[in-house]
Amino acid sequence: MFNPTSFDLSLVDGVVTITLNRPDRLNALTFEVYQELAETFEKLEQPEVRAIVITGAGRGFCSGGDVEGIIAELFSKDIRALLDFTRATGRLIRAIRAVRRPVIAAINGVAVGAGAVIAAACDLRIAAKNARFGYIFPKVGLSGADMGASYLLPRIVGLGHASELLFFGDIIDVEHASRIGLVNRVCEDGPAALVLAQEWAKKLADGPAFAHSITKQMLESEQGLNLAEAIEAEAQAQALCMAHPDFRTAYDANKRKERPVFR
Repeated sequence: MFNPTSFDLSLVDGVVTITLNRPDRLNALTFEVYQELAETFEKLEQPEVRAIVITGAGRGFCSGGDVEGIIAELFSKDIRALLDFTRATGRLIRAIRAVRRPVIAAINGVAVGAGAVIAAACDLRIAAKNARFGYIFPKVGLSGADMGASYLLPRIVGLGHASELLFFGDIIDVEHASRIGLVNRVCEDGPAALVLAQEWAKKLADGPAFAHSITKQMLESEQGLNLAEAIEAEAQAQALCMAHPDFRTAYDANKRKERPVFR
């Protein structure tokens, strides 16, 4: 079912780990990687998949679009072809947000440009001490509002911090990222971020998958609602969870003083 050719993918105990694997290019994205990543996330809502981790091989998480493989080619395209490209990159972010499984980014190094937006699209972010983040689009004469960045970042770090990141395009270190809430945890360099991300993913995978999918849905959809609408939406969502077998499973296990085993 999952046989990507432009990156690595494994499925162990309900956890899918996606590893961008172009370490010589700091895992820069090509047209092929963009397309295959989007297609993969669109297919990951399967019963055997309960949580997802995305990381990069080598010294970087993702350095954005490949300068040689993508950027240079864009100068030969007309406006319609450019729009096709920008929509294709946005498709990846939309797929990460749409999949009803928790997605954790294990950021093992530089995450700039599209790489930084991918990290922002994930539900949780764990970063190594040497991680760097940069929404560097203004540095190359482009809007900071790319691939959904101006939608995602204010919801993570607030409008003021998001404006600073997207107007200046400066690269920030992990201490800055942690201070403004861009990352959830900071780990030692090396494999520590991936190890913790997989631990979190396994914990989520062992939890109530249906309820987790509802949580992700509500976090996404309630942003456009007022309080009364949000309360009503959550009332309906929680009623669905109460009607799901996982609710009884947890109740019965608690009575037996056992750990629940969810579907």
